[in-house]
Amino acid sequence: MREVVGRDDILLVTLDTLRYDVARRLAAEGRIPHLAAHLPGGAWERRHAPGSFTYASHQAMFAGFLPTPASPGPHPRLFAARFAGSESTAERTWVFDTPDLVSGLAEAGYRTVCVGGVGFFNRRDALGSVLPGMFQEAHWKPSFGVASPTSFEEQVACAEEVVARLPVGRRLFLFVNVSALHQPNWFHAPGASAADGDSVETHAAALEYVDRHIGRLFDAMRSRRRCFAVVCSDHGTAYGDGGYTGHRLAHDAVWTVPYAHFFLEQDAPAPPPATAGAPR
Repeated sequence: MREVVGRDDILLVTLDTLRYDVARRLAAEGRIPHLAAHLPGGAWERRHAPGSFTYASHQAMFAGFLPTPASPGPHPRLFAARFAGSESTAERTWVFDTPDLVSGLAEAGYRTVCVGGVGFFNRRDALGSVLPGMFQEAHWKPSFGVASPTSFEEQVACAEEVVARLPVGRRLFLFVNVSALHQPNWFHAPGASAADGDSVETHAAALEYVDRHIGRLFDAMRSRRRCFAVVCSDHGTAYGDGGYTGHRLAHDAVWTVPYAHFFLEQDAPAPPPATAGAPR
């Protein structure tokens, strides 16, 4: 990351509430071809979330604590604040001297932009202003939120506008909090109604919806220069698992998340979508 920062644009996408088991299954079944085409080996990495709900998890991630590999560590981090005694700051870690990654990248010359999704990014009150307030530029409107059936495509359109108007010489750190996976998500399942409610399958349908539009986001971010992308969940959510529903609780469905990072090469053709049963 010491070579990436200052050279490449950076994209951080959090697929809010996405469960690891659902993400893994859909990749294996060929149901998210545009995401799977970029996943190393066509598969998500299993990691542990730094928090059990959006606010806590993003505070940690913006401090450099991305989801941790689900195996014994310590695991070197991509980004870290300068902090005496850190066991996960390694030779290749990009170290910043500000309180958070966002201001650290701004100090390094990046334009920092947030495209919010769930309520913690809506700037409607003091709490909803903390996370977007870290950025030089932040966007949110109701059509980006959890109740909008078209939330992600509208977020992508906003991101495309951000990229289009930024001078080519200016590096960009773009953060997108994708709200489509969060409850309510029943409307992403064909033929569903509110009376049917949310389930693991409507959660999966929401991920398929995101996959249909995420290629536009990737294309925008590699249009100016090479982009380093991190795509992950901030935490999972329970749909009756062990009697639990929702998140902000200690359950494997909440703590275990999908993660991937990869480069988006400038002007490179998008890799062909993977098909079910194809080698990965």
